[in-house]
Amino acid sequence: MTGTAADVEISPVKEPSTTTVVTGATDGLGRATALLLAKRGFRVFACGRNAEKRARLEAEARQRQLPLTVLEMDVTRDDSVERALDEIRTQAGPIYAVVNNAGISIVAVAEELRLEHFRQVFETNFFGAVRVTQRVLPEMRRAGRGRIINISSIAGRVALPLFGAYSGSKFALEGFSDALRLEVHPFGIYVSVLEPGFIPTSMQQTAIELSGEYVAGAATSPYARVYKGFVEGWKRRTQGVRATPEDCARVVLRAMTETPPRPRYTVTRGAAWMSFFRRWLSDRAVDRRLLRAFRLE
Repeated sequence: MTGTAADVEISPVKEPSTTTVVTGATDGLGRATALLLAKRGFRVFACGRNAEKRARLEAEARQRQLPLTVLEMDVTRDDSVERALDEIRTQAGPIYAVVNNAGISIVAVAEELRLEHFRQVFETNFFGAVRVTQRVLPEMRRAGRGRIINISSIAGRVALPLFGAYSGSKFALEGFSDALRLEVHPFGIYVSVLEPGFIPTSMQQTAIELSGEYVAGAATSPYARVYKGFVEGWKRRTQGVRATPEDCARVVLRAMTETPPRPRYTVTRGAAWMSFFRRWLSDRAVDRRLLRAFRLE
C-alpha cells in the first residue's frame, strides 16, 4: 500500500535536529516542505535559483524564527551545487537528508519537441537529482545514516500525451531511485519516492511559459487534435482540485520520520487511483482510458 495525504499523521521529530537540503525550495511543493520540516525541528537549507523568491522565503523564515537558511543553487550546474553544499557543511556539518524537488515541465508532442528542450527537462528533473545525490552520499555512508527523498510524480508511473519529456524524466528518476535504494541499504541510508498527482502551484504557469512556442503553433500542427484533446481533458480533470503543497509536505515529513520509510508514497486521491489502475490494468486497458479521457479515440 502507498500512503496518501489523507492518512498522514504528523508527530514531532524524535531525534536531534538534522541537516536537510531541499532543492527547488522557493516555491510550491518545495517551499511548503522546507517550512514544515523546519517547523518540526529539522535544520533546513532551502535551495533555489530565483533571487526574489529566495528573499521572500528567507523573510518568512526569519519572521517565524524557523531553523531555515536559504541558499542559491542551480541543480543543473556542478559548480552551483558544490558551492551550496560546501556552504551547508560549513554552517551545519554533515548532511543527513536531501529532498530532490527541483523540477520543470515543457509540454508538447514528441515529434515537435526540440531535443534541447528534452535535455532541459532531463537536466533539471533527473540529472539534477543525480548530481545532488552523488555529492551527499559519501558523508551519509560514513555516518551510517541518511535519507534521500526524490519528488517524482504520478506521471512517472502513467504517461500522458504531451508529457513525453516530463514523464520520461520522472520514469528515469523512479528507476534511479529503485536501484539506489538497494545499493545504499547496507549503509543505513533510506531512499523514498513521492508521487504527487495534480497540485495547483506556479509550476503550471511556468510550464505554459516554457511551452510557449508549442502552444502558439498547436492550432496549425498536424497534432492539433491531440493538443486540443489534452487541454480539454486536463481542464476537466484538474478543475476543482483541492490538494495543496502542504499535503505533499506532510507526506515528505512522513517519509523523513518513518523507520523504515516506504519505497513509494502517493500524494492526492487522483494519484492513488492512477497508481491502482497502472498496477492492475493491462497497458491496453490504461491506453483506452487515457484515449477516452483526452478524446483521442
